[in-house]
Amino acid sequence: MKLVCLLCLLAGGVNVEAQPANESSSAEKELPKVYWFKAITPENLVKIYEALGRETTGRVAVKLSTGEPGGHNFLQPSLIKDLVEKVDGTIVECNTAYGGGRANTEAHRQAAKDHGFTEMATVDIMDAEGETRLPVKGGKHIPYDIVGSHYLNYDFTVVLSHFKGHAMAGFGGAIKNISIGIASSNGKRWIHSAGESTTSWGSPQQEDFLETMAEAAKAVADHCGDKILYINVANKLSVDCDCDSSPEDPKMGDIGILASLDPVALDRACTDLVRSSKDHGKIHLIERIDSRKGMHTLEYAEQIGLGSQQYELVNLD
Repeated sequence: MKLVCLLCLLAGGVNVEAQPANESSSAEKELPKVYWFKAITPENLVKIYEALGRETTGRVAVKLSTGEPGGHNFLQPSLIKDLVEKVDGTIVECNTAYGGGRANTEAHRQAAKDHGFTEMATVDIMDAEGETRLPVKGGKHIPYDIVGSHYLNYDFTVVLSHFKGHAMAGFGGAIKNISIGIASSNGKRWIHSAGESTTSWGSPQQEDFLETMAEAAKAVADHCGDKILYINVANKLSVDCDCDSSPEDPKMGDIGILASLDPVALDRACTDLVRSSKDHGKIHLIERIDSRKGMHTLEYAEQIGLGSQQYELVNLD
């Protein structure tokens, strides 16, 4: 069943202008597709990957969050195992920049082991041996992104994100996962400070931080070209990120699995589905997104050419 997301129209999502009948169908086809399963199962995770029609090749990085020790909302190995095996992927991460239980490689590997990831796949902490730079095209805050040096060893990236809230960015999805997630520890500080420093988070304006996050994401997307795809699992919808060791319990129910070749469309679809949900608990996540001006990330990402906020939602149920 295909929808040009009417629910998103109500939520401020897809902007469709009136067009002559002979033009509307071609315009609709140009919209990036966002696929959606409401049921969150290992089988549907594999099916939604297959629906994208972009087969992984070469050495495959599966970028996900291994979860801060103490947290419990991260994507469970039992859910993602079939997909990771399907693409013969290596789970990749970079060390954090805020202390905690994943701030160095040894501790991060232990956290990945404790959370069950090393039993199902190889886990590569990509900045264990240093970092490298990826150029940013069309940005205004940073001329380059700083990522783990091992990232250059991979031919294809599967961006497997847990969509949820975030204390600083408002929400975390595909864009956060490829920007802050693939950035080295220094790169994370570089993004958070909007290019002011690699040693501290600085004190940039909120909009500048959000825009820098989009610029770093674009550096990764440009590096990959068509060797990247994006899957968001919108479950355990806490207002807090998996980087939080004591996240608040979710106040609303799960939305499902969504996937796209366009990270902006994908994250926008997730936020639209939160807003259009009939679950009264959504007010908490919406407040977190809006109080941090989270939608500005998508506005700026679209502006610099990372993707589109207009999309076609394809329900696979």
